[in-house]
Amino acid sequence: MKKIILILLLLMPVMAMAQKAKEDKNAPKYLKGAVPVENGIVTFSKTFRVPGQTDAQLYENMLFYVKDNLVVKGIEDAWTRMLSEGKEDGVIAARVEEWMVFSKKFLSLDQTRFRYQINVTTGQGAVKITVTQVSYLYGEEWHESKPTGMGGEIYRAEEWITDEHALNKKGTKVLSGSGKFRRKTIDRVNEIFENAMDMFEEKVKEEKSRQQETKVQKRQFVVE
Repeated sequence: MKKIILILLLLMPVMAMAQKAKEDKNAPKYLKGAVPVENGIVTFSKTFRVPGQTDAQLYENMLFYVKDNLVVKGIEDAWTRMLSEGKEDGVIAARVEEWMVFSKKFLSLDQTRFRYQINVTTGQGAVKITVTQVSYLYGEEWHESKPTGMGGEIYRAEEWITDEHALNKKGTKVLSGSGKFRRKTIDRVNEIFENAMDMFEEKVKEEKSRQQETKVQKRQFVVE
């Protein structure tokens, strides 16, 4: 009896962790409405205002962000590329292909190519970022321990991660299979939005710091 109790006590933390992991997989942020669809197309968007930045600054900062944080870091020899740079109208567009890793263990790697288009509009003190045309290449062929980009299955977001295809009928649980694509996509898109806003937070802080330094320097040379 004591052995049974001891075993149960040892298993309790493991069971608690398993329950926590299960709850995390079905967190509200992954459930109904988390994958928005506009005109039949999965479309994530975020709009935010940046005080103290001119339209030219908004554009240049977002151009840097898209190029250096998304395009340059995309999969080499893939379809990642800039589509348009319109400083006059404040529009930026790019196609990106990057690795989305579901799990990585010894001798086991579960990942997919995550493809999307990012559209940015800047102007009137605001930035709008849209992530759309989402798709995945999963289970591709490998040659000499390297992915080839050939074979596998191509999944379109509209047929794979929407509420209709990735949630149970009650909308209370994320389904297995397509569910991991849904969760990782939601997390990655939110990360793209958050990183862009964080960049502007730093830019605003830097500008305020420079202004304060200038004021201090001017006061040092005031003669009464």
